[in-house]
Amino acid sequence: MRAADFRNGPIGRGELDALFQDFSGYTRILLAVSGGPDSTALMCLAARWRDKKKNAPVLAAATVDHGLRKESKAEAASVAKLARRLKIPHHILSWRGKKPKSGLQEAARAARYDLLVSLAREIKADAIVTAHTRDDQAETVLHRIGRGSGVTGLSGIRPKSEREGIAILRPLLGVPKTRCEATLRKEKVSYAVDPTNRDPNYLRPRLRALAPLLAKEGIDAERLALLARRVARAEAAIEAAVAEALPQARIRADENLIEEYDTRALFALPDEIALRLVARAVNRLGHEGPAELGKLETLYVALQDARRRNLPLRRTLAGALVELSEARLKVEPAPPRRRLKKHPKRPGKRG
Repeated sequence: MRAADFRNGPIGRGELDALFQDFSGYTRILLAVSGGPDSTALMCLAARWRDKKKNAPVLAAATVDHGLRKESKAEAASVAKLARRLKIPHHILSWRGKKPKSGLQEAARAARYDLLVSLAREIKADAIVTAHTRDDQAETVLHRIGRGSGVTGLSGIRPKSEREGIAILRPLLGVPKTRCEATLRKEKVSYAVDPTNRDPNYLRPRLRALAPLLAKEGIDAERLALLARRVARAEAAIEAAVAEALPQARIRADENLIEEYDTRALFALPDEIALRLVARAVNRLGHEGPAELGKLETLYVALQDARRRNLPLRRTLAGALVELSEARLKVEPAPPRRRLKKHPKRPGKRG
């Protein structure tokens, strides 16, 4: 097979150990399977890997029926049928209750993770696996560029993260969607196609529509995923520097009460390191966070300016009170906002 064919062809048995190497550290794994091509390929490949691996973790699968399309019930049943064939216990989870009129996709995503985490606890799974691909990574990077994200955001989707103490694994993050589809064609496995993935009312389908134009300029999924990996590497280095700088700059930290920093040590640090230390304190002690990066940057510039002019500064951000004096920067929870009292209307004058 030529290199170009390999990059778009089905995923072979020889690639499974590399794809699922992180599975070995867990005893029971819950696969999130919507019924689309990516998650269906994930379930088929994970079953194939399990069948040839000694002491493989126990696999289970779950499909979240959001109840937003009339086809969703049948799609969940189709996943259940395939799971039985693959000898994987399957669960159908329903998102019940009133659905929001705005921010529907974000709410559905939050509900999906809540349901999956709840089931993982119930069946004693120590990891949840999602089928995010390289295409999803590229769309995420584009989305975050448009949103004005910083280094943390541009590092994209992480191959491994955690939610409420349960690991979230994404083994297909470096795999193009075309290879998932090619794998299912080879195995003669059908999958569902969600029409909302092409609905221009949503952001990701609009980004998807731009992909061919961007690819002509060299901004394709492969390059964007490479950018995310390189930024993630830089992000890890910055976080290591922040951890090293923390004990040098912070002089007091009482749990949920206060943090104090030596201003001389803090502002001698590179701006990115000092900004992150301030951000950590604000987000830890504030009760309205996390703070937006742009607002944190505005606060940090104001702190620098006040220090250069040897002036005190007192600001609130995301429910945290930040006070600068000559020697110290203090961060603590801000007092509750005052509620304005509604005065009774005065009776109008009678003529």
